[in-house]
Amino acid sequence: MAHYTRRDFTKLALMAVPAAGLLSYLKAYGASEEVPLKPNSTINGVQLGINVPYSFGNNFMSGDETLAHVLELGLGFVELRAQPVEQFLGCPVYGKKKMKEEDTLKMREWRKGVSIDKALAFRKKWNDAGVTISVFKVDNIYQMSDEELNYFFALAKTLGANAISCEMSIVGKEGSAHINAKDLQRIGSFADKHEMTVGYHGHTAVTESMWEAGFDLAKFNGANLDIGHFIAGNNYSPVEFMKKHHDKITHIHVKDRRLHDGPNTEYGKGDTPITEVLRLIRDNKWPIMAAIEFEYKVPEGSTRMAEIARCVAYCRKALA
Repeated sequence: MAHYTRRDFTKLALMAVPAAGLLSYLKAYGASEEVPLKPNSTINGVQLGINVPYSFGNNFMSGDETLAHVLELGLGFVELRAQPVEQFLGCPVYGKKKMKEEDTLKMREWRKGVSIDKALAFRKKWNDAGVTISVFKVDNIYQMSDEELNYFFALAKTLGANAISCEMSIVGKEGSAHINAKDLQRIGSFADKHEMTVGYHGHTAVTESMWEAGFDLAKFNGANLDIGHFIAGNNYSPVEFMKKHHDKITHIHVKDRRLHDGPNTEYGKGDTPITEVLRLIRDNKWPIMAAIEFEYKVPEGSTRMAEIARCVAYCRKALA
């Protein structure tokens, strides 16, 4: 394992992590002059990761700052959104939560000409630091042109991801909602073409039957199972669904929520069977990455990073 001095590690972090955070990371390893650069978050065979930079509260955080935070947490796997990567590639429109039509057209033209090979440098920086980009998250995927979809699948492969994730396309309100079969069939056709699974992320309105209908539309249609949303929307444990469809699950989102569309809570204070789910993956040796998705309100006197560190510790303990 490569080792770096405090000075080297500080350079890597690019001063993005507060000094106290760097010190806590150093102390966690019990090192005086050197710390291992590469984190180890494979616990008893389960890859523990995080959805970034979403969990850090800013989807437009730079790749360098995002990486520094991931390293501070000692995590080696991520579901990474496209925004930091496209910023690195030099996209002409960045940081806008709501894109105007001219912005969308400008991005579409830029994606036609950008060299995807430049993403190899992005991947190398993350891999050299010991972090694997396991899943690549693409927003607004149903509005993409065919050229853009090919671009995103190629970009995901260049980054080393084994799956793309996106939101489930649904029609209707909760209680009477159903999948938009046309959307899932179209995205699924690109997934089949590129032989890369798409994990459709389910919010509280998504049911087992909706995922199963999506699975039938394309060989490489899969599920990004958010176990917190599942418990809050379906009011029963996701365990049996996982046993039945584990080979279709790209990764899970780990959060705690209460039944009957209840709120997000600190880990262990809601109704989500986090420990049971993590141990189910562990005991069955399923290749399902467990990605922390931080959404509960930060308690007074604490910080977002401190709370995420508590989530990491909770998951590590469950898998020990």
